[in-house]
Amino acid sequence: MRAIIAVLGLSLLLTPDKSAAAPLQAKQSASPTTASTPNSDIPKYTGPGSCASPSCHGAVQSRIETSVQQNEYSTWVVKDKHARAFSVLSGDVAKRMTRLMGLLSPDKEPRCLACHSLNAPDDQRARTFDASDGVSCESCHGPASNWLGPHTTRGWTHEKSVALGMKDLRDPAHRAENCLTCHLGTKEKSVDHELIAAGHPDLYFELASFSAAMPKHWQEAGDKPNAAPNPGFDVRVLAVGQAVQLRDQLQRIGRNAQGGTWPEFSDLECFACHHSLTNAESSWQQQRGYASAPGMERRPGNPPWNTARYVVLRQLANEVDPNSARQLEAEMNRLYTLISSLSADRTQVAALANSTSNLVDQLVPKLNAASYDSAQTLRTLKAIVNDADYISRQGERPAEQSVMAVQSLYKSYSATAKPPHDAEIQQVISGLFQQLENPSAYNAFKFADQLKGLARLLP
Repeated sequence: MRAIIAVLGLSLLLTPDKSAAAPLQAKQSASPTTASTPNSDIPKYTGPGSCASPSCHGAVQSRIETSVQQNEYSTWVVKDKHARAFSVLSGDVAKRMTRLMGLLSPDKEPRCLACHSLNAPDDQRARTFDASDGVSCESCHGPASNWLGPHTTRGWTHEKSVALGMKDLRDPAHRAENCLTCHLGTKEKSVDHELIAAGHPDLYFELASFSAAMPKHWQEAGDKPNAAPNPGFDVRVLAVGQAVQLRDQLQRIGRNAQGGTWPEFSDLECFACHHSLTNAESSWQQQRGYASAPGMERRPGNPPWNTARYVVLRQLANEVDPNSARQLEAEMNRLYTLISSLSADRTQVAALANSTSNLVDQLVPKLNAASYDSAQTLRTLKAIVNDADYISRQGERPAEQSVMAVQSLYKSYSATAKPPHDAEIQQVISGLFQQLENPSAYNAFKFADQLKGLARLLP
């Protein structure tokens, strides 16, 4: 299934990994005892070797009697493709991309290093730091120099580490924000249409699905020994991740419209243009017409805005705050019409994108605080499935996002509910992914029919 394969590959990787994992001992060059003690200096990045001791995070086997598994480093270096993000830059595709764009060689080009390594400023690099380690521990957990030693001491808390520079990834919103710095981009890290045209994969993201596909080297707070249970956490991750990625996309649109490239085609639905042509009688696009939904019209021939980051949030928002959901839908429809026109006033687009981003930002804490029990999970799942016509008409990328969300929601629901048609439901979900394997073969009507078939199987 293309979507699952792409998730497993993580879209930052340009080529499959062809090398064996480096021996664990190669990175075990430092230990917490060699790190600096807490101080008021700028936190420094010490490199993954500082985590590699077998008594810390470099154990071969997971340990269940401790609050951490202690094999986190081992899992990362052997199984996680983030560890080989830098080595991808030596591949033929990366070299061709930089040649086409007139950039430095990939392993020296700041634009590449920003996401394919931890490209820390020189004054934040400890002696043990090496950018060739790829997307390493501190890419996600933050510079470790101030908390690396103390966090191993008895009585030390997660909150103390956060105060000394560790990133709080226990919070789904912070987790999504951290991932999206590369899986969507920031002002400093940008995968635009030019880079995609040169050969970089298109970026898409779904926090719950991407997390599930990773070789898991962590325990959620509710899974730790003696911890209070945390029901519905996976659904919370899905919901918050959807909101944060839309908010951040809207901020990117605001930046581009205010002073960047406009229109920026990477914000549009790629496969509205990049698909195999067929005769008019066989074209589902022409049969459907050029209104993605009431109030979302566009001129024939204009590629539409990619609403993948909204189609699932549309239902999640309605569950926690119906009034805000209605306001968000009205704003998104207006923005869709403006962006899809390709000739709208940049100032108007920027203003609307920024105000809509603020509206989504207000939803983030509500989604993070909501209760996600089995009944709510099933309601959300049914709402997405019953929105089949709307979702399918938005295009291939929105359809893909919805299937990833459906899969995550159903996995969470079925873990406790044990639905009677489990095998048939999973077969339908697999079939939905198969419809997305070849974007040129995507057909909105067929996709909607199969998604509606799932509705008939749900309790």
